[in-house]
Amino acid sequence: MRGLTHTRAVWLMVLVALLWSTAGVVTRHLEAARSFEITFWRSLFTALSLLVLLPLWQGRAVFDRIRRGGGALWVSGLCWAVMFTAFMVALSMTTVANVLVTLALGPLFTALLARVTIGHRLPLRTWLTIVVAGLGIAYMYGNELSGDQWLGTLIALAVPIAGAVNWTVTQRAHARGLDVDLVPAVLLGALLSTALTLPLAWPLSATPHDVGLLALLGLGQLAVPCVLAVLCAQVLKAPEVSLLALLEVIFGITLAWLGANERPSSSVLLGGGLVVGALVANEFIAWRQRV
Repeated sequence: MRGLTHTRAVWLMVLVALLWSTAGVVTRHLEAARSFEITFWRSLFTALSLLVLLPLWQGRAVFDRIRRGGGALWVSGLCWAVMFTAFMVALSMTTVANVLVTLALGPLFTALLARVTIGHRLPLRTWLTIVVAGLGIAYMYGNELSGDQWLGTLIALAVPIAGAVNWTVTQRAHARGLDVDLVPAVLLGALLSTALTLPLAWPLSATPHDVGLLALLGLGQLAVPCVLAVLCAQVLKAPEVSLLALLEVIFGITLAWLGANERPSSSVLLGGGLVVGALVANEFIAWRQRV
C-alpha cells in the first residue's frame, strides 16, 4: 500500500476491470457445465482462493473478524452470493453484452437506493443520467430480447440491485461506527453461493476441461481482482473507481466478440453506448468536482 500511488492505483483498477471481464468469453468455451453448475464451481474456487489469500494478506485474525462481523457482514455476504449466482446464471441464458450492460446500471441503482434509505440527495446530472440510461436500456431490450433472453436479463438485474443493497448496508454500518470489511464478505458470499448452488447443480457434469477453466475464473476473475479492487478503493475516490469499473463492459463485450465470435447487434451497441456514455459522463463530472 505504501507504494501504491494514485497513478498505479488507476492502472491497477484497469487491470481489475480486465480480469472481471473475462467471465463471459471463458464460459463460452465450456464443454458440459451449465447454469447453476457453472456458478457452483466458480464460487467454490473463489472461496478456496480467498481462504489462502486472506490469511496471507490480513493474517489469521481475519477469521476472528468474520465471526465478530455481526449482521451487516452477513447481509453483505448474502448480497455477494446473489451477485455471484445471478451473474453466471444470466450469462448462460443471454448474451455477454446484455448481461454487462445490465450490470453497468449498478451505480444508478445505488444512487436511487441511497436516496430512499439514507437520504443522499441526487444532483441533476444523476437524474439526467438515469433518464438517458433508461432510454438506452429500453431501446436495446425492446429490439434485442426474445424468449429466454428476457429471463436471463431479469436474472442479471439481480446483480446491480444486490450490489446497491450491499453498498447501502455497508455505508449505514460505517455511519453507526461499525467496520464492515468487504473482502471477508466476499469470502462469505462465495461460501454461501457454493452451498446454495450445489443441490441445484447436482448431478455434476463438468469435464476436467470445464473445471480447469472455472478454477481460473474463481482465482483470476473474482478472488484476485476483488482483493485488488479493495486496495485501489483505499487510494482512489469513489467516482474514479466507478468510472474505471465501467471498462469491464467494453472489455467484456470485446473479448466475447474476439474470443467467442459473439458479435453484439447494432441495437446493443447503440443502446449500450447510451447507457455507458451516460454513466461515464456522470462519474467523470463527479470526479472533476471532487478534484
